Amino acid sequence: MVKYILNSGGIRNNMEGGKRFFTEAVKGFSDTPRVLICLFAYPREHWEEKYNEIKNLSLYPTNTIPVFNLAFPDKFEEQINNSDIIYIYGGDDHLIKYWLSKFNLPKIWEGKVVVTNSSSSQVLSKYAWTCDWRECIDGLGILPIKFISHYKSNYGHDDSRGLIDWDKAYEELKNYKEDLPIYALKEGEFEVFNQ
Repeated sequence: MVKYILNSGGIRNNMEGGKRFFTEAVKGFSDTPRVLICLFAYPREHWEEKYNEIKNLSLYPTNTIPVFNLAFPDKFEEQINNSDIIYIYGGDDHLIKYWLSKFNLPKIWEGKVVVTNSSSSQVLSKYAWTCDWRECIDGLGILPIKFISHYKSNYGHDDSRGLIDWDKAYEELKNYKEDLPIYALKEGEFEVFNQ
């Protein structure tokens, strides 16, 4: 059994939602849960900077002091074995899908808590609508759902294509391939799946 906590992204725009998200992630662990931060959705040269930023978010419960580790592809499975929580951070849909498809998922994280946000939530889903490309994509199908990140936000306000038409995005995903439950989450919102 794996506990998945899929977040929409945009935690900084909903700090209370972010606190609930991280509280859910550490639920049932000791005061020092081991958290593996996976930044495969980012270019390699940004990992350390992003890693330090995530470590210092201060959204974990006050009685919890997580022990963090930065994931690397060549040690990923070993690092998962030595972690309680795998936090797969969002970023580029194609990058995260590329790296995660190289592993025997979900087997390698059996018995763990896997938390995601934005593009990593999309990639664990069977299908998603991506804000970056503004189209439907196939995920890895770990969860039999459809997912939209950043729903109803002003995502794309600085994009030359203009703001996203969220109703149109929802309809496109609804009509994409097979009929599955759609999770269109606002920023900071999350859903929990046990599978």
